[in-house]
Amino acid sequence: MSETGRPATAALPRAMVPRDITRIHFVGDPRIAPDARRVAFVVTTLSQERDEYLSNIWMVDVAGGEPRRFTTGPRRDLAPRWSPDGTRLAFLSEREPKQKAQLWVMPAEGGEPVRLTDLKNGVSAPEWSPDGRRLVFVSRVGGWQEPESEEDRRKSKPPRIITTLKYRFNGEGFIHDRRAHLFVIAADGGDAPRQITDGDFDDLDPTWSPDGRWIAFSSARHADRDHDDGSDIWLVTPEGEGLRRLTDTAGPVALPAFSPDGRRVAYIARRRLNEFGRNLGVFTTPTEGGAVTCLTAELDRSCGPLGVRPLWAPGGDAITFAAEDQGSLCVYRVSALGPKPPEPVVGGERVVTGFSADQAGRLLAFVATEPTAPPELFVCGADGSGERQLTELNRAWTQEVALAAPERFRFERDGYRVDGWVMKPFGFVPGGKYPALLNIHGGPHTQYGLGFFDEFQVYAGAGYAVIYTNPRGSQGYGEAFTRAVVGDWGGGDVADVLAGLDEAVRRHDVIDPDRLGVLGGSYGGFMTSWIVGHTDRFAAACSERAVNSQASMFGTSDIGHIYNVVELGGPFPWEDMARYLERSPLTYAKNITTPLLILHSEDDLRCPIEQGEQLFVALKKLRREVCFVRFPDENHELSRSGKPRHRLERFRILLDWFAKYLQKPERGAP
Repeated sequence: MSETGRPATAALPRAMVPRDITRIHFVGDPRIAPDARRVAFVVTTLSQERDEYLSNIWMVDVAGGEPRRFTTGPRRDLAPRWSPDGTRLAFLSEREPKQKAQLWVMPAEGGEPVRLTDLKNGVSAPEWSPDGRRLVFVSRVGGWQEPESEEDRRKSKPPRIITTLKYRFNGEGFIHDRRAHLFVIAADGGDAPRQITDGDFDDLDPTWSPDGRWIAFSSARHADRDHDDGSDIWLVTPEGEGLRRLTDTAGPVALPAFSPDGRRVAYIARRRLNEFGRNLGVFTTPTEGGAVTCLTAELDRSCGPLGVRPLWAPGGDAITFAAEDQGSLCVYRVSALGPKPPEPVVGGERVVTGFSADQAGRLLAFVATEPTAPPELFVCGADGSGERQLTELNRAWTQEVALAAPERFRFERDGYRVDGWVMKPFGFVPGGKYPALLNIHGGPHTQYGLGFFDEFQVYAGAGYAVIYTNPRGSQGYGEAFTRAVVGDWGGGDVADVLAGLDEAVRRHDVIDPDRLGVLGGSYGGFMTSWIVGHTDRFAAACSERAVNSQASMFGTSDIGHIYNVVELGGPFPWEDMARYLERSPLTYAKNITTPLLILHSEDDLRCPIEQGEQLFVALKKLRREVCFVRFPDENHELSRSGKPRHRLERFRILLDWFAKYLQKPERGAP
């Protein structure tokens, strides 16, 4: 045996490299069976050879045992949903070449799946009726039809006639003529799906009432929907009749869930229009109409970030939901009967990514991840007791790879307490000095969390200390903290980030202050472009999918005409163009001397590629050191869900760029 306790022949853990993202099993969407005996969940891997994501549904017994693959689709099987009696499993599958995900059903004990739909725009959000005879789902209706004949394909495409502001969406493309509507279909596949909503609206999040007489859904159907972010909970019968609004268009709403007696609906909402950075809360309202009640007013955190419906206890006396908290993402439980503070059920220094409950409400299945552990499946009691881990699909990989554990630090600045973390580089030697990368998150109303993040592990594996913070504007620290950045992009937020860098350098001798890089995407890209326009402290930088020109983004982004206006403090460009220019990194391009890598996706509709183009051209005209990398056929989500080969190429380009300017022999290291 060696001094470390390992067998002398055992290989030492190695550094994480970009290609390791193709070896990780990403566990998600846990669905516990009604009888609490099994959990269905999705396992996703990245295939470099096929350049696509591959997903299958797996099963594991709650009592323990080896997880087993349940579906064997050739591409992606997703969204497992148990029938109420637990005998069948509905799911979405991309089984046919070039066909979008369709709805399938198969026996829970295994067997041949039956395809229920064949819709050109695919299917999402399936939900069983209480009697198990039908399912409701969402599908887009309309859109341009691909010509069938070669002669017709050679003809010009028709023009798009646009009359609405919200006519396209990142990751979806043009949606003005493809609205999302609800469909109902028999679970035995005996009938064609029946469309039950229509109109120039998007209808989402359908769910059934306990008696099967109503379907609740979210939709923006009010007159001013083009100019605000409001929406409502609506009710409609499974036959498409009796449509009525349940809420009062006070703000955005999502994820309705009927109480067990059907008399109330819980949902996630913000009761303010166009006020980003406000907490989302858990609300209830009577199904017959009446007062709205906020159940989470005493929890100064934003709720519902996972896209999971509020879960009612079988007796209707409590609701389980998720909320962000200081880098963690936890599961809480709150009384549905009276004003009591929510209590944590699943907490700790980790990030929960999904959860569900059994029919009796006794058990929760959830997926959680930690900085040095990719997501795995767990189960616990409804109160959080008796937690057990059910899967270890990444055990072999985590034993092979040395993953860096972040060290949290906190500091006070300008009356706020700010969180930061440092990850030491792979193979660091005490007393050595190493280059460091300062990472800035997007949003700005998101948070860097305590979950596994492949980006940071790859950077640490490449020999960098990794620094990241949650400056003002971040979620998880209360509404006042999150709102503090509104109207002040490039102000207190930048000061927080740079103060965090100073604190990290002061506390960690491993960081070489002369070899610092900075990078970020989206709002983090804005921050990066802004910082290098105001300081030459960094040896190199990477601005990715950034906001560089507020004025042009107002009219070119899918959300810019609302989001950027609000985040700048409210004025339109024609009312205060000076403010748009003042808060645009492009305005300060003449001050940028830091070598800058600009990464952008050509199909990005959130921060359109013209944002990168403008800064690149300005820096080239100024004869500055700049490289512009454009990724074709990718959108704003490249680093998270882009094609595997593009994600690997992005890593290579980033690491080569920073190595050119930051990697030198470490002082004090052998």
